[in-house]
Amino acid sequence: MAELDSIKKNLLEQVADIHQVPAGAYSLRVDGELFGKNDSEHISIVKKTDKPGIDIYIKPGTKKESLHIPVLLAKSGLKELVYNDFHIGADCDVTIVAGCGIHNGGSADSEHSGIHAFYVGENARVKYIEKHYGEGDGNGKNLMNPTTIVEMEPGSYMEMETAQIKGVDSTNRITRAKLADKATLIVHEKIMTHGTQRAETHFEVDLNGEDCGTHVVSRSVARDQSTQLFVSHVNGNSRCSGHTECDAIIMDEATVSAVPEIVAAHPDASLIHEAAIGKIAGEQLIKLMTLGLTEKEAEEQIVSGFLK
Repeated sequence: MAELDSIKKNLLEQVADIHQVPAGAYSLRVDGELFGKNDSEHISIVKKTDKPGIDIYIKPGTKKESLHIPVLLAKSGLKELVYNDFHIGADCDVTIVAGCGIHNGGSADSEHSGIHAFYVGENARVKYIEKHYGEGDGNGKNLMNPTTIVEMEPGSYMEMETAQIKGVDSTNRITRAKLADKATLIVHEKIMTHGTQRAETHFEVDLNGEDCGTHVVSRSVARDQSTQLFVSHVNGNSRCSGHTECDAIIMDEATVSAVPEIVAAHPDASLIHEAAIGKIAGEQLIKLMTLGLTEKEAEEQIVSGFLK
């Protein structure tokens, strides 16, 4: 297999925290093509024949294994839509590391849109990590539009950690989930925008099963003239529990909108929504500045701690 150049190696490190093609099960997509893939004893990856993307099959009972599926784009003007389906067997305990990195050094826009569908088997546990990162010295924009669809069988557990911290000019993030009896979905989202960037996040969770639950938390920082929109819908259709929360720091001339919605369609649905948007507190800045930090350094410390 061909070697990655320095630009792609840096993108790989940013989105997957690895320096080279990983061992074990992986699929690496580079500049619109499948660059390489590898199966493990319990995880198989099949390239789709009808559209771009892959099908991932994780055998029932698979424990303590990981799968890496990063996407790297370094060609200016490249736009793609990819479909990845994850079939996760019963009683699994696995970690899936995804993410997309774009380096755009040209004048045309580069765009990656991915539709990930997770079918989580009974009593399975999944940790899903997804990072988005953009860079480049050209005038073209970096655009990313991820869609995540989750269907959870009884007793299953899924934790999602998503982060978009730098270099993405526009994003529309959509997550839809349906939970069966005693299933649990935990989501931790982190976003930072600057310049004139725009980020939209849309969550819709259907709590259909008895004693299922979800906890959705979005933390964001909006700087300069950037804009953010957070929309969440949690539908309690049974005896269930749901919590959705949006916390945002607003700076400069940025704009943040939060639209949390909860709908109880069952008398035993217990649902909570929270939204808090505000600037950095003056006393926090003063406290750090008395320790020798400049105002800018103090702001960076607060923002870093908030998104950690």
